[in-house]
Amino acid sequence: MSERTKRQKTKLETVEPLGKRVLIRKDDDKKVTKGGIELPDSIEIPTITGRIVAVSAQVENDEDFPLRQYDRVLFNPQHAIPVEFEADNCLYVVPIEDVVAVFRVNK
Repeated sequence: MSERTKRQKTKLETVEPLGKRVLIRKDDDKKVTKGGIELPDSIEIPTITGRIVAVSAQVENDEDFPLRQYDRVLFNPQHAIPVEFEADNCLYVVPIEDVVAVFRVNK
């Protein structure tokens, strides 16, 4: 195997959102509520949670959006675009308008 081929195989592909968007890794679906009730697989939940993996430069530089990488957020998946990037991850490009809350720890 040539040196050039080795370098090509070691390159990492990344996803960078553009415009007013963030890249979110969706949390695993919960199949049991805190009260112990099992939820069916077909249940539709209008908002879901996840962690921000990447923030577009436009959002990062806008003080109106206090979102940073690794923030846990609640978002509406209606306009989210799924990213076929890694088979075991659920990644979505989400418009900033669909991020409805950010979880913060009170100090």
